[in-house]
This record gives sequence, C-alpha cells and structure tokens, in this order.
Amino acid sequence: MTIVFAILAVLVLLWILATRCRGNHPAMESLRGWSYAHRGLHGNGVPENSMEAFRLALEAGYGIELDIHLLKDGNLAVIHDSSLKRTAGVDVEIEDLTTEDLKKYHLEGTEETIPQFKEVLDLFAGKAPLIVELKAERGNHAVLTETAVKMLENYEGDYCIESFDPRCILWLKKNKSEIIRGQLSQNFLKKNENLSMILRFVLTHLLTGFLTAPDFIAYNFNHRKDTLSNEICQKLWGAQGVSWTLRTKEDYDQAVSEGLLPIFEYFRP
Repeated sequence: MTIVFAILAVLVLLWILATRCRGNHPAMESLRGWSYAHRGLHGNGVPENSMEAFRLALEAGYGIELDIHLLKDGNLAVIHDSSLKRTAGVDVEIEDLTTEDLKKYHLEGTEETIPQFKEVLDLFAGKAPLIVELKAERGNHAVLTETAVKMLENYEGDYCIESFDPRCILWLKKNKSEIIRGQLSQNFLKKNENLSMILRFVLTHLLTGFLTAPDFIAYNFNHRKDTLSNEICQKLWGAQGVSWTLRTKEDYDQAVSEGLLPIFEYFRP
C-alpha cells in the first residue's frame, strides 16, 4: 500500500511540474483592467478581424484580440481561419496569398478587406493593449513567431502573444523571453479535432508548461473547470487566467469576478 501511495505521489508531482508557468511577469499589470473585443468589435454588418471592427473597438475604449497568419511573401495577415471560405466566400488558403492579394478578398460581403498586421499596429499605436494570437499552419510556427516578434520590436504599446501551438510559445521562451506569452487551450477531448488522443490529452491538461513556462493561460470559458491543471497554473504557479469567448454579460461578470482577463464578443460590457 505504501508503494502505491508513493507512486501516486510521484505521479501527482510530475503532473504539477508538467504544468509549470512563469507567472508574475512585471508587465502583466498593464494588460489588467481592460476588456478585449474578440476579433475586434464585430457584428451588425461589421466583419470580424476587419479594420472597421478594430477602429470601433479602439473608439469604445477596448483592447482587442486578433489572429495572424503568415503569408506566402513573409508578411502577416489578420484573419482567423486559414481557409477564406467562411470569411470571404472563396476556397483558397491565406498561406498561399501575398500581401498584394489581400485587397482582392472582401470580408463577409462588405467593402472590408483582409488587413495586414502592420495596419492594425499603426491604428492602435499603443492606445490600447493587444492580445495577438499566432495561427501556425504547415509547420511554420518558428517563422510565424519570429516574423511577428520582428514586427512588434518597435511597437510602443502593451501587448502579449498567445497560441494553441506550444511550439510558438517555446520559441518565445527561447528567443524573446521578455515578451508576455500565453498558452491557449480548451477541452480538446470534447472536440472532434484532427489530433491524436495523446496530443488532445496533453493540450487539454496543459502538460507542456515544463517546456514553455507561459505567463498566462487563455482557456475556453465553458471548459475552464474541466481540468485541475487550469487551477494549478493560476493558483500554484501564479499564471494570469484569460477567458474566451464571453458572449453574455453574466459570463463576463463571472469571469471578471474570478480574476480572469475577459475576451468578449456580440455585446458591449
């Protein structure tokens, strides 16, 4: 019986160590106290991740969350999906396009086109904080992360970088450790993801922290209680919690009461 308890204790310790976070980043305070418009302040005819959505968010006094992809020519585009089918109605992928191509594709049937990341940086110019999500595709995690970091080098404003892909967060740890970095996650075991069961388990339970040591955990609000690892990261390791995506005032208030940074859409807090 003693051996069983010893084995269990070792397994628990290894689990805790696997979720390691850095926590207490000195610049994290600059991101607190803000509400973040998910893909900008979109809806009612304003497309997500559009310059208009970002302008509206800035005018309303919100920070933003936005998604970036690596273009064929090495520039960065702001869009959520790799495929443009949902957002622009065409069956092409953003990684196959160049900067010049972006103006050819209109978002959600409007006059808005796909922004360049630099355009958003120029718009915000440090007036409100940014949560930048890296959308790695086709094994481009290193190049994507490095390109984003280079573009942000001279940006005079508050921001953090997050990704579902731990390889992006690992790159930041190794090469730009001063940047606030965060692990995105959800309960992948509930999702029909094109991932192996082992990878879904590891990502759900945040078991890559021993490699990446994130400063914050951005977890699906509806899944946040599905794994004890989320609590361990915040309460034991001191990581900041971030909640996505809040679509009601009730969820927003609950997230804020739990000390989570709120990412919202379809209403104004």
